[in-house]
Amino acid sequence: MSDAASFERAAVDAAHRAGAVLRRRFGEALRVEAKGTHDFVTEVDREAEAAVLGHLRSLFPGHAFMAEESAPSAAGGGGYRWVVDPLDGTTNFIHGVPTFAVSVALEDDDGLVAGAVHDPLHDETFHARRGGGARLNGEPIACARPAGLDESLVATGFPFRELTNLDRYLRAFREFVERTSGLRRAGSASLDLAFTACGRYDGFWEIGLSRWDIAAGALLVLEAGGIVTDAGGGGTFLEKGEIVAAGPTVHAAMVGITRRHLV
Repeated sequence: MSDAASFERAAVDAAHRAGAVLRRRFGEALRVEAKGTHDFVTEVDREAEAAVLGHLRSLFPGHAFMAEESAPSAAGGGGYRWVVDPLDGTTNFIHGVPTFAVSVALEDDDGLVAGAVHDPLHDETFHARRGGGARLNGEPIACARPAGLDESLVATGFPFRELTNLDRYLRAFREFVERTSGLRRAGSASLDLAFTACGRYDGFWEIGLSRWDIAAGALLVLEAGGIVTDAGGGGTFLEKGEIVAAGPTVHAAMVGITRRHLV
């Protein structure tokens, strides 16, 4: 396998393998460990991650891997790196809230190549490859194009791990409350981005994220005709862990708010 379509299929297959673990274990009593402030991991995270990495390493032994619960591995060549979140929405999962996903993305020296976000409880798989468009269960999807922010439903996530940024975030939050038709916070950034890619949300913004939270979802939005930047409107969203993603009719207005309060 070496073409983008094959990489996309591999991302989907790997996400489904992890999703089967999550679906089977959802609702069970779990051993929960704290990794940091408001940051948790369970044996299910690790089991799902092993399912993803085992499958991808068997296909691409020379690729590098960055996964939430494992130490990064170096590439053997080719410049490819898989970025994996085996359970995006761990806190939801722990509490029995049915909003979580598997996120699998591939990067090369030119950026994002392929990715998949899989919601195992609702049997929805959002997937994309560079230059190939974005799809939901095989059907093409596209970002919404509302006339303006006042008509937009926008998603966000709270900076619960980085409380030093809370005041700045809340100033931006207030302006979004005042200027949009509604805000949602579901607790899974990869699903927020997937929902933006298919038009359920008109945009999404968040800070304090990790690369594995947003890599696959960012590609979905880009391939669905949207725009993805950091809070200041630049291209360093993966490095900074902050993101503004939306269709082209409202992205600039969203960045106007985040730049004013978060940069």
